[in-house]
Parts: sequence; structure tokens; C-alpha cells
Amino acid sequence: MRFHDVQQNTEEWEALRLGKATASNFSCLMANEGKAFGDPAKRYALQIALEIMTGQKAAHSFSNEHTERGHEQEPIAKMLYEEETFCTVSNGGFFDWDSYGDSPDGLVGDDGVIEVKSVIAPTHYATLTRGSFDPSYRWQLIGHLDCTGRQWVDFISYCADFPEGQQLIVHRLWRRDVEDEIKRLRARRTEFLGLVNQTVETIREAA
Repeated sequence: MRFHDVQQNTEEWEALRLGKATASNFSCLMANEGKAFGDPAKRYALQIALEIMTGQKAAHSFSNEHTERGHEQEPIAKMLYEEETFCTVSNGGFFDWDSYGDSPDGLVGDDGVIEVKSVIAPTHYATLTRGSFDPSYRWQLIGHLDCTGRQWVDFISYCADFPEGQQLIVHRLWRRDVEDEIKRLRARRTEFLGLVNQTVETIREAA
């Protein structure tokens, strides 16, 4: 594993992620676990295969208003997190495992990592009433623990529309509590990377 101390959303960061499965999409490949990969995983495998073959970011990679809001508000969320936890968040960089990798939103000391979600009010309220993070992010969080080797990840939900003192919700997931899921992720990811290689070969043979 190689750690690259680069800023997210820069050209260098984009280049490092090219042709690699990343933790933000691990939920896609973990769907239908134990069964054949579904269409979303196959589309993701095709995206990675094309990036490997062309050396260019897939044309259907997208950015929307939610991701743009996240880019704008993430520094505020990190500042509030540091104030509430009395810790310092350092750059998450990119953890490079050659065929896959991870870009956490920040690192805390030697043991921690954070994932920040800047969300709309209904989503923040759902996290508040649930008392935990959105389950749809579980495999991304487990991916952070697996790829970084760290002991815990803090899921941070931030919403500027809420009253002061309730704009930030933090839930911690410990590595010791998800060791079995890390093993499942590793096994499924190996299968998925095999699908990526198969997709590359299919395209080459057709040519």
C-alpha cells in the first residue's frame, strides 16, 4: 500500500483513482453478496475497465448539486468536528492498493478516520432519529477501515439548516466490531476485480 498526501478533487487525486475500485463505491459491489453481480456492479466494472484501457476518466462519472454542496460545506463540518472532539483532522489523501483504493475525508491521529456527509435537512433528521449512520454508507465506512488499516471511523452528518449545536451528528464505527465484514468485503472485492479483468479481456478480444 502507498499513501499519497494529495488533496481531494485535484487533477493528481483524479489520476491516482483512475482505473481503481474505490471505497465510495464498495456498496455497489457488495450488493447481492453471495450471488452473481447485478447490473450496477457490472456497469461499475465497465467504467473501471474503460479507464484502465483509455487512461481517461469515464464520461459518465458525474457531479451533482449534492456533491457540490459537500465540497463547499465539508471544511465547515471538519472545523465543528475539531471543536467538539478537541482533535486535529489532517488530509485524508489517497490510500493506493494498486487495483483499488480509498480517499477518506480526513485522518485523526494514528488511529482514526472521518467520513463527512453534508446533507439536506430530511436526511440529517433521519440520522438524528435513527441514532446511527445511514446503512447505505456502511460498506464505505468498512472500506475506510480496511484500506487505511485504522481502528475507527467517525461518520459525520452536517446540515447548516439545523439549530446551532445540532448541525453536526457523529457516529463512530470501531474496527473490532466489523472484522467479519472486513473479511467479507475483501473476498467480494477480489471477485469484483476479477470481473473488471474479464471485462477488459472481453473488450480486447472483440477488437
